[in-house]
This record gives sequence, structure tokens and C-alpha cells, in this order.
Amino acid sequence: STVPVEKRSFKIPPIQQAQEKKERAREKSREKAKLKALKARLEKMIAQNPLLKKFEKQILIDITPEGLRIQIVDEKNRPMFALGSAVIKPYMMEILHEIGKVLNEVPNKLSISGHTDATHYSGGQKGYSNWELSTDRANASRRELIRGGMAESKVLRVVGLASAVPFDPKNPFNPVNRRITLIVLNKQTEERIMQESAQPSVTDVPSLAEQDGRPFTENAPPPAPVAAH
Repeated sequence: STVPVEKRSFKIPPIQQAQEKKERAREKSREKAKLKALKARLEKMIAQNPLLKKFEKQILIDITPEGLRIQIVDEKNRPMFALGSAVIKPYMMEILHEIGKVLNEVPNKLSISGHTDATHYSGGQKGYSNWELSTDRANASRRELIRGGMAESKVLRVVGLASAVPFDPKNPFNPVNRRITLIVLNKQTEERIMQESAQPSVTDVPSLAEQDGRPFTENAPPPAPVAAH
């Protein structure tokens, strides 16, 4: 017979825990400083570039819990894309090209999301909605950032959110709700996204019977649904 092996849990000493906590705080502070410096760099570039200067009211930059957010919004008479399509206007291409060059200055990954207003898509193509349109616009923006010189490997996520997250919730039809959002992700958000993407699929999740060690029977309850990411 085999002799049972005593399992020992390894505990990190309190002093080491405190040191690691301080180091994480220092790293977070350093990263925030880098993102603030990038924000200043972008704002200076926009102010000094004659082309971008004309569109500075449409380029909104701020720091959020996820990282540095750059929003390029529509104006009523100055849309970023052709009506109802993902064809980018020439001036929007130039904006993305210039921004793409600067984003290479930091190692952080990038999230790109497309947004529409609440106007129902009427392009005529069956099954094509604002969800597909916003996704196609986000992906078109990704291509232009790369064409402008940004490393392709910087992109971590490209999503279309249709009108689900309006810039102006009080007026869902406001043109400013049509926008492209770029987020230079901080390390914490990047790790969270990576963890979400690594979650097991439905086929990887054992049934409830298997989880508690009982053989599966037809009378056993089905496994709980797993949210898709």
C-alpha cells in the first residue's frame, strides 16, 4: 500500500508580501506617469500639426481606469466614415496615421472599439446591422493605424459595440455617439482581458456530476451555462 503524502501549502512571508505590494504600486505609478506623458505628447502633436489642429474638437483624450483613451468622434457635417459604411474618409485616415506613429512610443497593448448612434442601419443587406457596421469600422481603423506605422502586434482587441455605449446617453441619435475609441491599455486591464480570453469553453467545462465525483446519469442536472467572452 502507498503511504499518503502530506500536502503542505506554501505561504509567502508577510515581509515578502509587503515588498511585492509596494513594487506593484510603484509599477502602477510608473505606468500611469508614462500614459500621462503620452497624453501630453498627443495633445502637443495635435496642436502643432495643421491637419490635426482642424479636428482637435473631434479628438478627445483622457485617462480612464483602463488606460489612456483616445476618442475620435463624428460631427454633423464632418463624419469619419462614408454614410452607412466602413469606408474611411481621407482626413480620418490622416488622423489615424499620425496617432499610430505615436502609439509605438509605449509598449502597452491597444483596444479598438467602434460605436454607432441609435439610427437603425438601412443598408439593405440582410442580417447586417449596427453591430456589424461598428465592428467593420473598428477593424478599418486598425488597418489605418498599422498603415501609418503602428506595430500590428500592439492590437489586443477589436470590437464593435453598435449604440450600446453612447457618448451622449440623453440623445442616442447625436452624431458624437458615432466614434472610434482607442484605449492604450494599462497592465492591469491587459491582464484581465487575457484572463477572460483564456477562460474554458463550454466543451471544456465538466458536468455537475463529474465535478463532485459521481458517475454521470441521465437524471443528473445539466451543466450550468457558461458566458461567452
